[in-house]
Amino acid sequence: MTKKTTLLTLLSALVMWLAWPPHNWLAPLLFVGLVPLLIAINNIKTNAGKKIGKKIFLTAGLCFLVWNTASIYWVFNSINAVNTGFVGTIVSLLVSLIPYGLGALLMTFAVWMYYRLSTYTNKPIAYTGLIAFYISMEYLHQTWDLAFPWMTLGNGFAGMHQIVQWYEVTGVYGGSLWVLLSNILAFEAYQKIKNQKQYQLAGIWALLIILPIGYSLYRYYNYEEKSVPVNVVTVQPNIDPYEKFGSISANEQLNILTHLSDSVGQTNTEYFIWPETAIPNYADEERIRTNPDFLRAQQFLSKYKNGTLITGIESVRFYNDKKTLSAKVNPNGGYYDNYNAAMQVENSANVAFYHKSKLVPGVEKMPFPKVFSFLGPVFSKLGGSVSGWGWQEEPGVFYAYSGIGVAPVICYESIWGDWIAGSVKQGAQFIAIITNDGWWGNTSGKDQHLLYAKLRSIETRRYVVRSANTGISGFINQRGDVVQQSKWWTRTALKADINLNDHITFYVKHGDVVAIVSAILALLAAGFIILKKWFLK
Repeated sequence: MTKKTTLLTLLSALVMWLAWPPHNWLAPLLFVGLVPLLIAINNIKTNAGKKIGKKIFLTAGLCFLVWNTASIYWVFNSINAVNTGFVGTIVSLLVSLIPYGLGALLMTFAVWMYYRLSTYTNKPIAYTGLIAFYISMEYLHQTWDLAFPWMTLGNGFAGMHQIVQWYEVTGVYGGSLWVLLSNILAFEAYQKIKNQKQYQLAGIWALLIILPIGYSLYRYYNYEEKSVPVNVVTVQPNIDPYEKFGSISANEQLNILTHLSDSVGQTNTEYFIWPETAIPNYADEERIRTNPDFLRAQQFLSKYKNGTLITGIESVRFYNDKKTLSAKVNPNGGYYDNYNAAMQVENSANVAFYHKSKLVPGVEKMPFPKVFSFLGPVFSKLGGSVSGWGWQEEPGVFYAYSGIGVAPVICYESIWGDWIAGSVKQGAQFIAIITNDGWWGNTSGKDQHLLYAKLRSIETRRYVVRSANTGISGFINQRGDVVQQSKWWTRTALKADINLNDHITFYVKHGDVVAIVSAILALLAAGFIILKKWFLK
């Protein structure tokens, strides 16, 4: 790799990092952030030599590794908080390879596949392959057991949601398509201007950016919410996550939660939202109605005639037989599952549970448990388990006695647009995100997590209510505006009248069409490369 190639590669990584949230108003840099990398790749291809594919792979790999690591450096904090001690730190480093190394590797593989395709086809087909390979790799990183879709290109506009209102049609993969196509046209326009002094392609590139933004701004300023108000309280108890599980009793934590709720609750309040693991003691779901923490929560709620409480809770279920893949052997006989759950409590006998399903690979769930089940004894000694937390297979909806449907979303799940869309399709009229962002500390992680929630509101046209144990709590309207938010590391409760919505957007109805089409095209292109190589031999 030459000095010039290295500098171009690092320039791309720098520009992409500057464009990434929370550098909100620098998001337009995404439209040209990959151009230096494309110039470097073109230089490698032009200066024909040996091992061109290897050079391109290393060049792209350096760019994506630096960009990913700089943008999500804070991930190590949350992973390291779970695994303590020397061995735990080693485990943390290994698990960190998933967001840092694996994500970069998938992006790099997409660029390398584009190079292979370009050796057999013309430029338009090769560029189509680049887009298809890249988006299909993003989609893979959303759907498999090593999932970490945080760095999907379309997420980069979370800080400038006004220009991507059309995500209600395409979801974030429409944004990925936009960024890739823009960078390709910008690179080609640069080549035309440099070599032939032709500017027509630059005009087409400008239109590619201006037209979607123009439509989006029109949609943003003309979107009107239907007035179906519901008074909601969201609570941020601000309990140190390192003290939450042991140093502070569950009873004391409930005192904090109920006091904060009462401080802003009113007679017409219909929902109280408490954060992830607000009730930290493992509660038997089958015997929840006799659980003292549950009874305490229901006693609090009795003061609000029409009130419903959605709270995070650590729960457990017991079985006689091994009913789930995640079930563990109970020393007293049978099996059991632990859940990071959300619970809905009402002024009635009705209780509902939702189990967090998008679990952090390597921390909350062993990837590919059927394959790696033999590692159970080893992994348990390193601070985890093959089974990890239990989960459910489908998104859920909490229905209150009033008929209102709510999409319960726990922490990490809020970056899965299609998962939340599944809850909305089932009848959710607003989204309740409960989280604990304190593990990350006062880093950009908490800001990115909040900003990504804005994209969920646009995709579904649903209000988002966010309750963070420590982090940022608040309300996001159906256009993606943060209408109210808390400060970091502050104990508080917020209230607002939010509007319900039962309209189903194109994205909710049809899902990640852009990603699925890209995956199909990528498979066809990969098959074409294999056939061409075989026929050439």
